[in-house]
Amino acid sequence: MTESDGIQGRYLPAEFVARMSSLLGEQYPAFIASYDKPRVYGLRINTLKCTTELFLKLTLLQLRSISWASSGFYYEEDSRPGKHLHYHTGLYYIQEPSAMAPVELLDVQPGERVLDLCAAPGGKSTQIATKLAGQGMLVTNDIHSDRVKALVKNIELSGVRNAVVLNEQPEKLKHNFAHFFDKILIDAPCSGEGMFRKEADMAKAWEPDWVERYAVMQRELLDQAASMLRSGGRMVYSTCTFSLEENEAMIAEFLDKHPEFMVVPVAAVDGLSQGYDTELSGQLNSFSDRAREAVKGTVRLWPHQLEGEGHFVAVLLHNGIASAAAQPEANLQSAAARPTMKPNKSARSLKGKHSPSLQSAGKQQSEVDLQLLYRFMTEHAPEVGISQVTLHGEHVYASPIGLPDLSGIRIIRPGWYIGTLKKQRFEPSHAMAMGLSKEDAVRTIELEATSAAAARYLRGETLEVAESAIQRRNHDIAFKGYCLVLIDGFPVGWGKWQDGILKNEYPPGWRWT
Repeated sequence: MTESDGIQGRYLPAEFVARMSSLLGEQYPAFIASYDKPRVYGLRINTLKCTTELFLKLTLLQLRSISWASSGFYYEEDSRPGKHLHYHTGLYYIQEPSAMAPVELLDVQPGERVLDLCAAPGGKSTQIATKLAGQGMLVTNDIHSDRVKALVKNIELSGVRNAVVLNEQPEKLKHNFAHFFDKILIDAPCSGEGMFRKEADMAKAWEPDWVERYAVMQRELLDQAASMLRSGGRMVYSTCTFSLEENEAMIAEFLDKHPEFMVVPVAAVDGLSQGYDTELSGQLNSFSDRAREAVKGTVRLWPHQLEGEGHFVAVLLHNGIASAAAQPEANLQSAAARPTMKPNKSARSLKGKHSPSLQSAGKQQSEVDLQLLYRFMTEHAPEVGISQVTLHGEHVYASPIGLPDLSGIRIIRPGWYIGTLKKQRFEPSHAMAMGLSKEDAVRTIELEATSAAAARYLRGETLEVAESAIQRRNHDIAFKGYCLVLIDGFPVGWGKWQDGILKNEYPPGWRWT
């Protein structure tokens, strides 16, 4: 490999450069010139916590709208939003602008059941969660155990309450989730050619055989996902690469194999380009006329035509004709028609103000222990509804209603992690705090983002807080106990107040340095 001509200080593999020149023709000079331009930066406002309008009034960041993402904005590199205290409240997610397009095209609606099949580190999962608006179910999965840690943290930081996090091979998932989902996102592993400007090391590591190696995985993922989509459901396949084999050719092959699917054409607006002209490539000659014509409805995001890195997106619709193996379509308007998780023999339902159904996975908890949970919720967040509790040992989760049996599946989070049952007490989790709003908590302490106290809290320090600074829902509530700590009105964690001292409950692994 050699450095290509005309690129200032950038290495691009010679094989890649030759292929792109052949593929793009007259557009190649503009494409290669884009590597001399600085990359752009984006963030997406987390509308689970804050409206776009409110955030724009609150933030000091200089932002420009991203035309294809409803809550996406460009920011200047020197703004460094990851260093701002608002980042720690989960008000936004830092995300490459082009990477926001696939979820926008998935068209998620509140109440749907959605799968993000290759989810880590969680950017697109948290974007899906904003579209669900707290309703329905998000199942988010990644096969890499090390990357799942980042996925979990981003789900919790964003305050997502209706997500299940799995760490499993898609081949295993398709048996538990046959024809289950309304929407599926496959942000497929790929050769990453679209990220060469953003990540120079990726260009240096790239090998020509990556294209076919990743194509094998992509082919399997599409087949596996197809079996988990309900009749009439919608699926988005995306990559951050340029090769025809991983993009248009992959979709054409899928369409010929799965005649029950069709491409939903995407309008070439906002800098998006029509799928590659298949008539110019002999690589697609082996596919049917239907498939070759259909892939023109896919879209490319080219770095020389818009402000973003390289992406490909295909929107696929199950045409409503069930295959022979398909199960009856679920009634999307009736929770009773959805599959329900089967409780094991040790599960019990308890009475009380907070008396959700109970699933137990691990050691059995006594009714007295569970009453500690219900008492905490009544005393600290009485308006927060929990329909179903799942126990894994002492860990307590609020699970979405309607999950199928997940026996044999590696479950990282079976729902919103709300805390642990200790011997004679319930301890709320940081994830619970991040999933609440100011209005949910009966006792809060407000800090300003510009204050030294806010920075000290995020560093894990104990704070001196006057009794008068504690906001209570009513005067009958004691000052002593758990307080939801807020920065500019948005939850950032727990503290335990007593006699003018706030014991900091901010977890060590999250602390600001």
